[in-house]
Amino acid sequence: MRLAFPLSVLLMLTVTSSGVEPRPVLGDRPVMWAKPVLLDASDPARQRVGALTYLGGLALTSPDPAFGGFSAMRVAGERFTLLSDGGNIVDFRMGADLQPRDVRFADLPGPGTGAIKRHRDSESLTWDSQSGRAWVGFENRNAIWRYDATLAHKERSVRPAAMADWSIAGGAEAMVRLRNGQFIVFSETARPKGLRDARIVLRFAGDPTEIKGAPLRFAYVPPAGYDPTDTAELPDGRLLVLNRRLSLAGLFTAKISLIDIRGVRPGGVVRGAEIASFERPLLHDNFEALAITQEGADTIVWIASDDNGQFWEQSLLLKFRLD
Repeated sequence: MRLAFPLSVLLMLTVTSSGVEPRPVLGDRPVMWAKPVLLDASDPARQRVGALTYLGGLALTSPDPAFGGFSAMRVAGERFTLLSDGGNIVDFRMGADLQPRDVRFADLPGPGTGAIKRHRDSESLTWDSQSGRAWVGFENRNAIWRYDATLAHKERSVRPAAMADWSIAGGAEAMVRLRNGQFIVFSETARPKGLRDARIVLRFAGDPTEIKGAPLRFAYVPPAGYDPTDTAELPDGRLLVLNRRLSLAGLFTAKISLIDIRGVRPGGVVRGAEIASFERPLLHDNFEALAITQEGADTIVWIASDDNGQFWEQSLLLKFRLD
């Protein structure tokens, strides 16, 4: 009981149980500061973590009390878009110098009035690089909304029947639009019958807000004790999956898995190969956002964290090369 109490306190601080509290909204003064961070404070020269090489990272802060909570992101060239789980948008440009510039704050239109947090429980973001259109997955309502390229105007929305029985905290936590036009959606907590260590994954043949047919359903097995929080497609068609755990011993830790869903059949089970683990003495936090870009022949992996509005967490944005 003595060990359980501190963890329960952290969970109360970190996890919103009701979602009925007022929703913090970013103001009209887009100020953001960026401080470089080491991968390993005990070994400043360290650059390797599993199959990743650290290329630099930032701790992002702002005087705006609504800043943070980033659960998804989009990276297109030098344009970065961070989306919080409260529907706040932080948009900026950043080049190889890792210095953000032209910062912009915005509010994502979404379900409900937006007066309380669960009206904008936006957990996942994916986009079409050709049209610029974006799709956002919302918890609580288990819904997917499609937006224009600016994220300022809703175009369509759907509450898929295949997601109807997902818990209010388990919907569309990770979502990616594949280059072939298919969509992959991971539940954070929904489990297939008889597979307690797996999570339900849906494959939509096209835009979920338009397609009529039922999605293909299969299962993903994350690392033991971890839940999937985001995913992105590699150039060869495989996926990276970001997984997160909260425990008393390590607080938030994360693992990245490599999975291949090509050819997966209905009811199939996919297990990943772990390529990186973030725990002491390395930077580790509530990593929830993942993006993949290309710099010449190099595949770049971006990871961002959700600080939950807590003093003991950070809003980190980290850059790696996948080797």
